[in-house]
Amino acid sequence: MQVRPKKFLGQHFLKDKDVARRIAQSLVFDCGAERMPVLEVGPGTGVLTEFLLQDSRISLSAIEIDRESVSYLKQYFPELHLIEGDFLKFDLSLLYPEGNFCVIGNYPYNISSQIFFKVLEYKDRIPCCSGMIQKEVAERLAARPGSKTYGILSVLMQAYYDIEYLFTVSESVFDPPPKVKSAVVRFVRNSTYKLNCDEVLFKQIVKTAFNQRRKQMRNSLQQLVGKGSALLEEPIFKLRPEQLSVEQFVELTNFIDANK
Repeated sequence: MQVRPKKFLGQHFLKDKDVARRIAQSLVFDCGAERMPVLEVGPGTGVLTEFLLQDSRISLSAIEIDRESVSYLKQYFPELHLIEGDFLKFDLSLLYPEGNFCVIGNYPYNISSQIFFKVLEYKDRIPCCSGMIQKEVAERLAARPGSKTYGILSVLMQAYYDIEYLFTVSESVFDPPPKVKSAVVRFVRNSTYKLNCDEVLFKQIVKTAFNQRRKQMRNSLQQLVGKGSALLEEPIFKLRPEQLSVEQFVELTNFIDANK
């Protein structure tokens, strides 16, 4: 039985088992005497699934939207707890009503950012998330302030996770080969339970600032502060968003919140 890669689903099936093994080993967690619940997103043909099932520390579930892949996985991995559905629309609290769980996958490139934004929704229950994505997105996630690749996803994810760029993956290990290189990244939850600011406003400020990333923030944030406001003459507003760390965005949020 074969599974055809589908372009509209962004499918590029990993065929290198050594890479799959390294991805499976990228998860870090402390589950004590119990097995850690792990959710694999988009298992496809099960190359990564095979190694996750072999790890005695893991209690594995997987969610797959492609019916052809679902049929394949049921045939070759009958022991796998498999959900047919869309990860982005699925209520994870139904699968994991309590306790922590990890997320892993060879993520479809066309929705990888959306996947990580969903991980953020469950950030207090997901201690580790790892997997393979487009190299450009991986670099953006791990970028530090001052970098041209530092952006919305960098700030919002780094606010709650320590992000590691683990290794680069060649186009040749996929079927079909993508036009870009890939990379494996890992997010490990940091000690920030809650930001010391209005988190809704923080997110709004980050997104608004980077929507005009080449402009100073006194231009991009006028709609939040008020056109012509004296606040815009403060030194921080003369910076561009990529120059600010997560901590400085928190300070900026508190400053705007106190003076709006």
